[in-house]
Amino acid sequence: MSRAVAEDHSADNTTPYHSMEIGSSLTLGQLLKNVSDVRKVDVGDETPLHSSQGDQDYDDLMRPVPFVLSFNNLTYNVSVRGKFDLIPRRSFSSSKTKTLLDNISGETRDGEILAVLGASGSGKSTLIDALANRIAKGSLKGKVTLNGEPLQSRTLKVISAYVMQDDLLFPMLTVEETLMFAAEFLLPRSLPKSKKKLRVQTLIEQLGIKNAANTIIGDEGHRGISGGERRRVSIGIDIIHDPIVLFLDEPTSGLDSTSAFMVVNVLKKIAESGSIVIMSIHQPSHRVLGLLNRLIFLSRGKTVFSGSPASLPGFFARFGSPVPENENQTEFALDLIRELEGSAGGTRGLVEFNKRWQEMKNLSPPASPNPNLTLKEAISASISRGKLVSGGGGGGGSSVASHGGFANPFWIEIKTLTERSILNSRRQPELFGTRLATVLVTGFILATVFWRLDNSPKGVQERLGFFAFAMSTMFYTCADALPVFLQERYIFVRETAYNAYRRSSYVLSHAVVSLPSLIFLSLAFAATTFWAVGLEGGPMGFLFYCLIIFASFWSGSSFVTFLSGVVPHVMLGYTIVVAILAYFLLFSGFFINRDRIPQYWLWFHYLSLVKYPYEAVLQNEFSDPMECFVRGVQMFDNTPLGQLSYGMKLRLLDSVSRSIGMRITGSTCLTTGADILKQQGVTELSKWSCLLVTVGFGFFFRVLFYLCLLFGSKNKRR
Repeated sequence: MSRAVAEDHSADNTTPYHSMEIGSSLTLGQLLKNVSDVRKVDVGDETPLHSSQGDQDYDDLMRPVPFVLSFNNLTYNVSVRGKFDLIPRRSFSSSKTKTLLDNISGETRDGEILAVLGASGSGKSTLIDALANRIAKGSLKGKVTLNGEPLQSRTLKVISAYVMQDDLLFPMLTVEETLMFAAEFLLPRSLPKSKKKLRVQTLIEQLGIKNAANTIIGDEGHRGISGGERRRVSIGIDIIHDPIVLFLDEPTSGLDSTSAFMVVNVLKKIAESGSIVIMSIHQPSHRVLGLLNRLIFLSRGKTVFSGSPASLPGFFARFGSPVPENENQTEFALDLIRELEGSAGGTRGLVEFNKRWQEMKNLSPPASPNPNLTLKEAISASISRGKLVSGGGGGGGSSVASHGGFANPFWIEIKTLTERSILNSRRQPELFGTRLATVLVTGFILATVFWRLDNSPKGVQERLGFFAFAMSTMFYTCADALPVFLQERYIFVRETAYNAYRRSSYVLSHAVVSLPSLIFLSLAFAATTFWAVGLEGGPMGFLFYCLIIFASFWSGSSFVTFLSGVVPHVMLGYTIVVAILAYFLLFSGFFINRDRIPQYWLWFHYLSLVKYPYEAVLQNEFSDPMECFVRGVQMFDNTPLGQLSYGMKLRLLDSVSRSIGMRITGSTCLTTGADILKQQGVTELSKWSCLLVTVGFGFFFRVLFYLCLLFGSKNKRR
């Protein structure tokens, strides 16, 4: 492939990147801001507008800016603990370390595909992660440079993309919708929607998935596109902004040979457009091998071959193991490496031979491909030629916003995230339908079991049981929110790793999307139980009943959402949710009053999410001072004396009246709602305060969820 050689533009002050007068002190965002003054790009066909000054000037404008990515002596060690060694015993024995990368060096250029090969566990994915800055700072030794300059994390986020091995996509979105949402996230707000659509259509053509553009992605329960098409969509999401460097972790894994060839062929076109493509691959076919430019074979973290595919036969011939005719070269190499790994000496001989081979080639250290440009200037010049779509397209301010942090302001991110979640959920109505059916069935059972309760002492006890069960049911029903984030976790990690949107935007959108369903569920449960059970309060009592049920749903959903950010597995999460909610119910005040709870457990009573809605509905029910719940002879109910005849009870009342000096008849009110609240220990907070505390718990757990995402989703190895 022909490669552009940068020319000395010192005599030509009309070139875009020279006329910007870029100083080394400028930030990347300021450099990209200057690009908008010289770059007017039609995003659809990525053809910059140019004046008719001759074909040579136009060719110079369109020629890709050369980039060379080099990595030297990359070494990565991890500590290995014993199977049951949960606590490191540093004082008794030295910690064991395992070397995943051992002095790995190499380079690749724009227009080329660098493929990393090796058996499982050889370090392929680890090397890709090291180059993509997905290993925590301080753990990785060595140096990664671009055009001879150290590649900073902030710069790499701007100019690169990383395609994970698994296809992490929303199953109910179509191919076009998936790419369009990616465009909304990664392309700046200043770019018109029509140009974003044109960019998506062009990308669909480039990926060869035009026939599947209106087909949903699909999953185990919904038929969608094929595996090869899914892989190309995954690639398309990350190259929507046309990055300069593209990393891929085994993009052909699980695909047949034809699909694998089509995927790598797409990557070849991306490389030829001026990008550096680095990928790991397990065992490429002969056709795929013909598309690759550079190979690195790894064995247990060491380099056993580094060079072009054409030099592979000569390398092994000189090593003493020539590649047989009509045999796949990479298959032979991998088989030989595995055979050596199983021998006594291992691959030590091959590693040493590779070092001598590299010395024989007598390669001098690569110089910068364009000594007249700094890295920042080269990036700006590349943008002016059509790379990094998000870097131009409008005002300079958008460029700074885009490359200094995020492509869009947070309200645009919230709007886009909300639209995507609603669209994906709307096409799975069975999920909300199941949840609604659960609430309605629970409400129907409670309504029929506690049908039209009276104001007798037994009715009071039954009301207390109804409220305790109903309020705890609100929280248990929210457990189905647990898988929602767990299913989206890796999509979230992938998108936020390269600043598609802010974590705070995701948290707010997640909350906004949940509210309509919670409101509907609250009304459904309240309408099913309020009048059927015979609760007090009239219209205002019903309104408060709806509000406290909604607040319970809100705090329960927030609590479960927070746990989903902490616990990585669904079954483990369900176990923890059920256990903690059981503890909340135990300490709510229904089974044991606050005054009877031991002092050393009293703190849990105030942390119980069930306590506050339970106390709120009790006050809503028993707040009427004119309502009486125990009259005269009813004081003997729930006692052995309750079996006596009515006349005998009246005589007992008369005896009690004479003894205490106060007249008590069969209709005398002995217990009001206030007495019941006092008996239950509901004396500290008003019902509106309980409502506010319940709502506040919801916001508190949403903040904790945000902190979990902020500090627990770095997506880097340690």
